[in-house]
Amino acid sequence: MKAMTKDVEEQVYFAKESQNVDPDKIDELLAVLDKDIEHIKKSLLRLNELRSLVVKRDDVSLGKLLESIQTESDSYSANELERQSIREKLATALDCNVEQMTLSQLEEILQGEKKAQVAKRKAALRSLTKELKKEHLCTALLLSDCARFNRVLLKSIFDPGKTEAITYSSDGCKKRQANMAFVNLQF
Repeated sequence: MKAMTKDVEEQVYFAKESQNVDPDKIDELLAVLDKDIEHIKKSLLRLNELRSLVVKRDDVSLGKLLESIQTESDSYSANELERQSIREKLATALDCNVEQMTLSQLEEILQGEKKAQVAKRKAALRSLTKELKKEHLCTALLLSDCARFNRVLLKSIFDPGKTEAITYSSDGCKKRQANMAFVNLQF
């Protein structure tokens, strides 16, 4: 009986709280969340393009891509500020801390169509952020391998005493010369 009473009390509380929420603020939040979803989708495409350009060694296109990423990053910060502002207003309306104002909390308070819309955006954001983490890791691993390969290559070319060079005589026979760098940097 106590569990049933607690459930009824929670339903009454959430019904009262949902009346305090301005539907226009929910619509604004949904619009901001849609921008967040689009931004994550674009980020996924950019990571794929970045990896492709690194593998192709297309420096010009890579430079253009990095410039466009910087431009979009600057413009996206306005969306982040708007999201934070809406969270603060919703937290004030619901009499809770901003840190407690999450999509899950909002989903519990809302009812009907708005609840379904928030749940849909939350699920989309979860799956996209999971995919973004995976793609980010793949990109970081690729760049790490490129850096490691470049270090090994440079070490084999310029590090004297650590390589084994192969030279050819005038008659075409190969001769191994240990402890010589590929490029001699001594004057």
